[in-house]
Amino acid sequence: MRLAPQPSAQPLRLIILLLVATGVTASPVISTGCPDRCVCDDQLVVQCAGQHLTTFPVNLPLATRQLIISNNLIVELPPLSLNYLSDLVYLDCSNNSLTEISESTFGNLRKLAYLDLSFNTLTRIEDRTFGPLASLVMLRMTDNPGLSEIHPDAFTENVALQVLDVSRNNLTVVNVTSLLALPALRSLGLSGNPWSCECENEDLCLWVHLEGFKFQDEGQTVCGSPADMQGRRLGEVGIQLRTLCHQTLGSWDYLFFVVIGFVIFAAGTVSAWVMGVIMVLYERYIKKKDGQLDVDEEEDDTSETGRTSGARRDHGNGNLKTPHDV
Repeated sequence: MRLAPQPSAQPLRLIILLLVATGVTASPVISTGCPDRCVCDDQLVVQCAGQHLTTFPVNLPLATRQLIISNNLIVELPPLSLNYLSDLVYLDCSNNSLTEISESTFGNLRKLAYLDLSFNTLTRIEDRTFGPLASLVMLRMTDNPGLSEIHPDAFTENVALQVLDVSRNNLTVVNVTSLLALPALRSLGLSGNPWSCECENEDLCLWVHLEGFKFQDEGQTVCGSPADMQGRRLGEVGIQLRTLCHQTLGSWDYLFFVVIGFVIFAAGTVSAWVMGVIMVLYERYIKKKDGQLDVDEEEDDTSETGRTSGARRDHGNGNLKTPHDV
């Protein structure tokens, strides 16, 4: 891949000359020279492959468009040096000893379209590791024997990614959300991993079944566990897992039902007791109220009878004349 020189190369040379003229020594990071044991051409390609390098090359031209450092012994990609290469489009780091890639590693490589991290010793891909790579089209991470985990948000911002290859690693489970977040994805390599074909990986197996045309070496994308599914293709077990995982109840499911039943029984018992107490109190209140009304009515009748008898006696006595009156 040969690309035309960038117009920014000439102003860069002028800046370096100005620094030298003023007596300021240029840092190796911003130098326009070519690293030791590397070959640089006028097409902004820096070739450092197979030079037994143990550290990332310094003295790289700032306008570098392609950097090839494959087949070395490099253990780290220093963000400070790498991120000065803001025009980098192609980066091949395959067959080295890289153990970790952080979010800051590619913080300023917004033009990078091709990245190869194959044949290294990566163990985990962190959250938003490739987030800054907005133009990334192809990512290869094959043959990392210790790579067993990819964070669900590792590719959240790589909307331009079309080819992703994570074959021949040690992956057993991948959150399919991290793959569904790639709208431009058209080719995916998952083969050679010891995939778990159990309920925790049901979504991935179903997705492989539905999107089979996207997968490289689909015939080698097989189950590594459990024992009764070893060697079976992920796409074949997707429907089976859907049926199996939604019919079989585990011990925790049964325990949940027991607890829920006990709670419902206890709640029903307490509710019935409370309602019984309320009904008894209500009946006692009604009876007490009826008894009070009966007593009041009897008292009223007694008072009325007394008044009537007194009036009759007064009326009878009114016709008699006492001796005093005569």
